[in-house]
Amino acid sequence: MLFRKKKKETEKSYEKKFSELDATVLSGKDFKNARKIEQYVVERLEQMLEITQELDEEKSEYRVVTSYLSDIQKLENMPEDERKTITEVATNVVQLNAARMEFLNSAKKLSDAQFSFLEQEEREVPAAIQRLSSNELYQDTLKRDMKYLEREKSEWVLRKEYLTHQRTMLTYLLYVLIGIAATIAVALGILQLVFEQDVFYAWMVLLFLTAVSICGIFLKTQSDQSEISAAERNHNRAIALENKVKIKYVNIANAVDYTCEKFHVGNSTELKKQWEYYLEAVREREKYARTNEDLEYFNARLVRLLSGYHFYDTQIWVSQAVALVNPREMVEVKHSLLTRRQKLRTQIEYNLRAVKQQKKEAEQLLDKVGDMRPQVEKLLIAIDRMSEA
Repeated sequence: MLFRKKKKETEKSYEKKFSELDATVLSGKDFKNARKIEQYVVERLEQMLEITQELDEEKSEYRVVTSYLSDIQKLENMPEDERKTITEVATNVVQLNAARMEFLNSAKKLSDAQFSFLEQEEREVPAAIQRLSSNELYQDTLKRDMKYLEREKSEWVLRKEYLTHQRTMLTYLLYVLIGIAATIAVALGILQLVFEQDVFYAWMVLLFLTAVSICGIFLKTQSDQSEISAAERNHNRAIALENKVKIKYVNIANAVDYTCEKFHVGNSTELKKQWEYYLEAVREREKYARTNEDLEYFNARLVRLLSGYHFYDTQIWVSQAVALVNPREMVEVKHSLLTRRQKLRTQIEYNLRAVKQQKKEAEQLLDKVGDMRPQVEKLLIAIDRMSEA
């Protein structure tokens, strides 16, 4: 059944990924580096352009779905006598189609609704299979990347904590060594001044060991500080990468979910299998089919009747004539269209928020991009127009 929604046990929530995005990862030092700021702003613009392209496609599909709903509304508001004429013609189309399908599907592997839908979308299905398969692979890759980056973030946090603790312990050790050295020095002073002992070599050993210990601890703490700074940089880099991956994952997951919803399948493998069944059925039809003048006549008559009401797409009702005859089928058609439109609206709202966030970050850094500011402002204006179109 065209537009029919396939129910699922669980509903995916991609909004959660957007809320998990980390804040701007430019450090204090980065804000003093014009080149890094420019690079960061360019990245924001690239993300906005990518999301805007997604918005264009979603809005186009949204308008198509809305047009189909408007056609249904016209049908529902028709006078009873006009609707009766359309129903009579559609009944002939349904009956002739049923007779033909009964002949063609003696051992069918697709339902009439599935066959009709694939027939209507015949030109799009091969590309949709390839696109869905590619998107699923990319989605799995992004999922692995997010897990890896999350693990990497944790590792750098643990590394920083370990080094910080070690540096603190070394500081305590330095104080202890100084205390011990001072105690020994007092003892040597007493031996030398009070007991007039020759402690020259003892003094040399004490000074040597103290100097070596202090230098060693100082160098180690400096090394730990350098490693702490490196751990912070790597942690920020992991956050930046994870932000990009999360945005891409949300969009690709939305694309996969919408394609599965549109074709009423669970994954690309299922869609490919249905397409193979459809091609097999088409070959059988080509093998046994014969000219059916009555069906062609009523199909053309149905199109002419609907054309008089300025429908967005009259031809689609030829393969969907059963909905013109059976009110329950029409209810399902409308419900499926409303579901698709709601899903598209959710995707559009999500991407608009994503563009807004990226734009806000870019605008906050306009004063720091130097000569690039005019170009950046023009791009921001253009992106505003594109996202609002």
